[in-house]
Amino acid sequence: MSRSAFRQGALEAAGVPAAVLAAGYVGFGAIAAGHGLSVPLAVVSTLSIWALPAQLILVEMYVLDAPLLATALTVTLSSARFMPMTMMLMPLMRDERHRGWHYYVAAQLLALTGWTMAVARFPRIPQENRLAWFYGFTLVCIAASAVATGAGFVVADQLTPLARTGLVFMAPMYYLLILVGGVRDRAAVLGLA
Repeated sequence: MSRSAFRQGALEAAGVPAAVLAAGYVGFGAIAAGHGLSVPLAVVSTLSIWALPAQLILVEMYVLDAPLLATALTVTLSSARFMPMTMMLMPLMRDERHRGWHYYVAAQLLALTGWTMAVARFPRIPQENRLAWFYGFTLVCIAASAVATGAGFVVADQLTPLARTGLVFMAPMYYLLILVGGVRDRAAVLGLA
């Protein structure tokens, strides 16, 4: 795997993408603290679920004292949207030099931020470097989000409920702006609408 491609992906993530995700996860950390989740549970949910909508569902189901099986099923179903994204992205990363398990790990790291940026960047990245770039990009995003989740607990008392919710919605607005900026043809405009 190319270290320079990994480093390039990490550097690209370390700017605006990680900052926007961190803001959203500060909001999530504050919401989780306000609803009685522990810091470790919230941070582990960021590292393992790695999907803010599913994590918000986790908090709601926790507050409702829902059965564990129902919670797990609901969180899993909310993340089903990643299947078509994964199916679209994996062939763009495929290269015979990488082992199959590398792609299974990459699929677990997939989220809207990584997918959006990969779709935008892959045409300019050689095929053999795409997987390393993706790893670098997503691992920095996940690390920033995990740290921000913990930070959200620290600042939870200083944030109003509206500020917590506003921070959570920064990430979806960022994705929308990226997608709108990348729309070039009429079919894509209709799909986005």
